[in-house]
Amino acid sequence: MADTSSPTPSSATAPAARRSWADTFRVYSEPASLRMLALGFSAGLPLLLVLGTLSFWLRKAGIDRSTIGYLSWVGLAYAFKWVWSPLVDRLPLPGLTRLLGRRRSWLLLAQGLVVAGLLGMAWVDPQQNLNPVIWCALAVAFGSATQDIALDAYRIESADAERQAALAATYQTGYRIAMIWAGAGVLWLVALGLKEGAGDYQREAWSFAYMVMAASMLVGVVTVLLSPEPAAKAMPPARNAAEWLQEALVAPFADFIGRYGWHAALILALIAIYRISDVVMGIMANPFYVDMGYTEAEVASVSKIFGVIMTLVGAFIGGVISMRIGVMRVLMLGAVLSAGSNLLFAWLATRGHDLVGLIAVVSADNLAGGIASAAFIAYLSSLTNVNYSATQYALFSSMMMLLPKWIAGFSGVYVDSFGYAQFFVSTALLGLPVLVLVWLASRIKPVTGEF
Repeated sequence: MADTSSPTPSSATAPAARRSWADTFRVYSEPASLRMLALGFSAGLPLLLVLGTLSFWLRKAGIDRSTIGYLSWVGLAYAFKWVWSPLVDRLPLPGLTRLLGRRRSWLLLAQGLVVAGLLGMAWVDPQQNLNPVIWCALAVAFGSATQDIALDAYRIESADAERQAALAATYQTGYRIAMIWAGAGVLWLVALGLKEGAGDYQREAWSFAYMVMAASMLVGVVTVLLSPEPAAKAMPPARNAAEWLQEALVAPFADFIGRYGWHAALILALIAIYRISDVVMGIMANPFYVDMGYTEAEVASVSKIFGVIMTLVGAFIGGVISMRIGVMRVLMLGAVLSAGSNLLFAWLATRGHDLVGLIAVVSADNLAGGIASAAFIAYLSSLTNVNYSATQYALFSSMMMLLPKWIAGFSGVYVDSFGYAQFFVSTALLGLPVLVLVWLASRIKPVTGEF
């Protein structure tokens, strides 16, 4: 008997039945899509504040590139979130779960941890004492990863498989708007707070900017409080601890392997390296801008605003064409564009301070990233069983970050040894195996059976 509780590649990744363009676009105005816009903002805000924007801050404070590269391992919290995802999937929070429900209670707890960590970062000067900044960044990353676990489950449980591409696109839109605010917004706030004649690096300006970012998390908090709890399948109470561990830890992974057999290894390999070009390159992007002489205002305007707008366009395009021609075709397109756009950064590295070149390269790179992200999120969603949505999606999204983040930790050492141009070429070459894996994954036939 087939398991009908989980979408399969044949239903979720194949081209959707033909619908009118009006019906295609109407999905984006539905309440579930609008909620994902606001919750995507809450999810996207912390990421740059512990990675990209933080690396800009640290470089301005005089921290060397090798240390900045190693500090990117803070992002490994996202890669290991599958470890505690079963708790988020099954464990009720005293008091909160009864008031808000399973998904919303975990979302609210995670958002509180993010706010506390950002305030801690705002109160410490990395130039004087780097360790407290690292610990606070870890708290932000842990809270953000926990929020992602609960939010991915919330998204998957909020709509059917056919609408997941649209939810992914609106989620990405909110996510990228938050990245504008966490990137350009921080740099603008810092620039406004700089006192004339007090030097290029002023801690007070950065402190104020991070406090504003902490307050901005209220967008997610309010949305959680006003949103409905999605209807989820009732979980039978466990008779003992061993049964609870079986259901919470073992069953989600056994279900995935049972449905896909040996193809599960191929799928996980694709997930593990699909975004490797973007992730490895991205750690050195802000140090690259600083070393090329771009000012905070230039980076804010070009990379953090214009570039993110192009990402929104890419996410919208990716969501629409995924519903029209199928996710796997768009996955292949995104993989080609993402790897190819890194070669443009290699060209830009030979130009020095070239503002027009920066605009062109950032536009192409973010457009490619938006298309790839929308299709990839829809693909990951299609692989999950709704009974284990939080745990399985956390496994997939963790696999996506683990290898790229580990390699990215050595990016500063590589740049110091070989230069930016060769580094960007190398990150493009990392994307070539992805093309083969996408092609192989597109040929997988769904495994049927009751698990």
